[in-house]
Amino acid sequence: MQYRKFGKTGEQVSALGFGMMRLPLLDKNPEHINEEEARNIVRYAIDQGVNYIDTAYPYHGASIDAGGQSEPFTGRVLRGGYRQKVKLATKLPSWLIQKEADFDRILNEQLERLQTDYIDFYLIHTLDRRHWPQVKEAGLFKFMERALSSGRVKHLGFSFHDEFSLFKEIVDAYDWEFCQIQYNYLDERYQAGKAGLEYAAGKGLGVVVMEPLRGGALVDGIAPAARELFRQAHPWKTEAGWGLEWVLNHPEVSVVLSGMSALEHVQENIAVASRAEAGSMKPADLEVIEQVKKILEGGNKIRCTSCGYCMPCPNGVNIPENFKLYNVAFALNRLEASRFSYGLLSDKQQACYCVECGSCEPRCPQNIPIIKSLKEVHRTLKG
Repeated sequence: MQYRKFGKTGEQVSALGFGMMRLPLLDKNPEHINEEEARNIVRYAIDQGVNYIDTAYPYHGASIDAGGQSEPFTGRVLRGGYRQKVKLATKLPSWLIQKEADFDRILNEQLERLQTDYIDFYLIHTLDRRHWPQVKEAGLFKFMERALSSGRVKHLGFSFHDEFSLFKEIVDAYDWEFCQIQYNYLDERYQAGKAGLEYAAGKGLGVVVMEPLRGGALVDGIAPAARELFRQAHPWKTEAGWGLEWVLNHPEVSVVLSGMSALEHVQENIAVASRAEAGSMKPADLEVIEQVKKILEGGNKIRCTSCGYCMPCPNGVNIPENFKLYNVAFALNRLEASRFSYGLLSDKQQACYCVECGSCEPRCPQNIPIIKSLKEVHRTLKG
């Protein structure tokens, strides 16, 4: 496993981090983690050298407003000496902060859920133009000093979903040690983007990259012509391998998070992270990526990463699945197949059952106009 210096923290972290957001399930309910399978793949990754474990308060929960199952599962899986082998990261749900006391209450709850006395890397989750002023007003900076001085937190950072100008403002507002941004070969100019990556690294921050494969869209959702370009260049390399290697090629990147839900995912990603050194991609391979980008940028219509923050819909609409079917219709030229699958959605899951309550849109990290987009999905896929 390749290790990289984590910004000014001085820590050495594995280039591949294990994201606990998409663990294997017993059924399609995100709260029902398949604990035996998930424990096996997480511990296998740690045994192979992965030492950055990333979770968050709402992961594997019924909604983002309540604690999910990911943190308690992480606490259980790290028993038996595994806690001492890893750097544990979790996130404070910024959207739940109304007053200063909320900070400490939630952090203490997270420590109990994780069965630990301290968190190595603590992030203020999903900072954007809505939540940044909210947490500052509630006393964020005082809380962070308390968290550090009490030893409950070793290093402080933030995760980000907004434009570069706000990203720069947040970086400059505090002596952060690291940050987490969305970055992949389709999102160089989206949200913080490449400019944010370089700005944060230039300030000495460690940079954690999330969505390196866009929630699997750069694996399952790419056009046949793009797959063929990859195959012709290197028949042995998978779409996931291309995407992860591209991110790891950036010297500014400290850790790439991957939500791995099967052992074969773990094995492949470890192999990529073990060989993909910064600056090692050949010019010819970078040109292949550029050609693939041109193809895909015309196909992915909605920038959904299937994170699930918009769920559950009060009326039962399966928002991520609707967007996935819509994107597949264009990216893979499979309109009729998507229409057929759309017709199979049940229990008011189709886009047409949106009642425009608006509860989803403030929660979307991608700032997708969900109500408008669902209308377009239905117009296109109703057949």
